[in-house]
Amino acid sequence: MMERRSVLAGLAALPLCPAPSAHAAQAHAAQAHAAQAPLGADMAVLRAALAIHPGRDRYLSPAELARNLDRFAQDYGAGLDAGNLDRCYLALSRLLATLRCGHSYANFFNQSDAVAKALFDRPTRLPFHFEWIGAAMVVTADHTGTGVLPRGTQITAVNGVPSGQILARLMPYVRADGHNDAKRRSLLGVRGDATIETFDVFQGLLLPPATGRHALDAILPDGRRTRIEVPAIGLAARRASMLRLPANSDAPRWTYEVRSDGIAVLTMPDWGMWNSKWDWRGWLADRLDDAAHARGLIIDIRRNEGGDDCGDQILARLVDRDVMNWPFSGRVRFRTVPASLADHVSTWDDSYRHIGEGGADLGQGWIALPQTHAPQPVRPAAKRLTVPVAALIGPANSSATFGFISAARASGKITLFGEPTGGNRRGINGGGFFFTRLPSSGIEFDLPLIGYFPLTPQPDAGIMPDHLVPQTAATIAAGTDPVMQAAAAWIATA
Repeated sequence: MMERRSVLAGLAALPLCPAPSAHAAQAHAAQAHAAQAPLGADMAVLRAALAIHPGRDRYLSPAELARNLDRFAQDYGAGLDAGNLDRCYLALSRLLATLRCGHSYANFFNQSDAVAKALFDRPTRLPFHFEWIGAAMVVTADHTGTGVLPRGTQITAVNGVPSGQILARLMPYVRADGHNDAKRRSLLGVRGDATIETFDVFQGLLLPPATGRHALDAILPDGRRTRIEVPAIGLAARRASMLRLPANSDAPRWTYEVRSDGIAVLTMPDWGMWNSKWDWRGWLADRLDDAAHARGLIIDIRRNEGGDDCGDQILARLVDRDVMNWPFSGRVRFRTVPASLADHVSTWDDSYRHIGEGGADLGQGWIALPQTHAPQPVRPAAKRLTVPVAALIGPANSSATFGFISAARASGKITLFGEPTGGNRRGINGGGFFFTRLPSSGIEFDLPLIGYFPLTPQPDAGIMPDHLVPQTAATIAAGTDPVMQAAAAWIATA
């Protein structure tokens, strides 16, 4: 802990150490003031942000939010007092998770270099990829270099802590919409999808190994129980095992192939294209032209959280009428960013600072989303795609892919296979963001600006597929893909 505090003392974003005083009484008073001033500054920014958060009241009553803020102030303030950035980050993450908003979190990728290095660059990680099947941690790829963890191995405990308890310990810090815990479990899987994995962050902060090694209790795919020691790895080693191209790559991010049975498979693990110069629109148009001559098309977006509305180009080839890929009405809570918040937020589009201007007053603090920021319908394209189309979906789908799946269901043109989505039919928040930085700790969190609400009452749940095909430890061990198999079998008989 002393080493961590030494690091914190060097962060310019954490001016938490009061200067020595000649008199003990004066020193005590100075320390008390220093403790209050940083907390007060950060609480003022946080309260201003929550005042315009469009999902603030979707799942929390005012009394519940007040209790959560009180707990946050206590934990976060103690972190500021101790110069403990870990405690501050955990307190903020837990508070934001109580909003049950999948777009409100202390974003790993938007932190300053100093904060990111202090929090995330630690040799605490497990040297394998895995999925959560319920409360079971199931290995999908062994990166120990020894082959001791074959696919399908179930890790029953890490460093003496049962895997189910690890999952339960981390879940309260993880973002998702509503009570869609499948999304939280999905985020806590480690697949080589991201340069910083959600599980690695919170496991490293809450359950780091006491030494440089992890002791694993495991059940091998053949049923044998074993205990294994493996080295803990750092951020660079985790990134070396990444399967997905980085977000700033200009290489093609998706793949397309036509199987021996004549079925085309389009795999799209990510739609975040804002940092890439790749001409994805031209690439996708060419593949859709080709798919028109295939026996059918399978679109695999199971690992795709969202990003840009890339699915609109597919929908346009399928629909014969305008269709909304976002079946919600949009509302905001402010016309112009409050002065108390303006200096603490940044965004890629400054029009968001005035997002409510021109919107109708809906009462109770709500403003209708002006047409300039409203989602536009997908219109039919001149080129048509008339072959059977299936989409493979799952709990990762929670933002743009959630909107695409909503539109796919409404259009009746795409049949859905897999598991229930992330997101929430009760609505989500997003559309535009303020990257909000707390002045005393320097920690950033993403503040969504638009609340999307369904036109009729909906359940607190994701979207169910037309054909439910769950993943299991047995299918992982066998290396089979029953979801793909089910979709291909459907196309073969369509």
